[in-house]
Amino acid sequence: FLLLRAGGLLSSSASPLVALPLLWMGLHAVKVVSSYHGGRLADRWGRRRTIVLGWAVYAAIYLAFGYATTPLQLGLLFVVYGLYHGLTEGAEKALIADIVPAAQRGAGFGWYYLSQGLLLLLANLMFGALWDAFGARVAFLTSAGVAAVASVAFIALARERELTR
Repeated sequence: FLLLRAGGLLSSSASPLVALPLLWMGLHAVKVVSSYHGGRLADRWGRRRTIVLGWAVYAAIYLAFGYATTPLQLGLLFVVYGLYHGLTEGAEKALIADIVPAAQRGAGFGWYYLSQGLLLLLANLMFGALWDAFGARVAFLTSAGVAAVASVAFIALARERELTR
């Protein structure tokens, strides 16, 4: 959907077919660089805090994608979106390793990826339905709202878990 949004904003430019792969490369370049720093942050600051920070970045980026109107805004958003991945991917995997007993880690990661894949499929179907029915802005704003709610719920669940220890 990010590339679809980019294609829509870049359709009036002279070379959207060149710009789209460059945007995708920029996103992944930032993801590569920020993954190391995101992992270090997760080790020092805590996995849950780093994940919440990443989800907040996601919410802000998707909010901004809903209002982006220029190729420059789009390019900046794509690049910063890589930061979300760099903050969350390593921290999420480290959190799984922390909370799943060593003898069950393989199954724990299996369940993580199964649930992630199914939920991403559902999220993309819902995003597409919102886009089709109400437009890109509503789809991006809804996704930003869901990310913000998920961040708050994650914080609340983490605190509840710490209180019940």
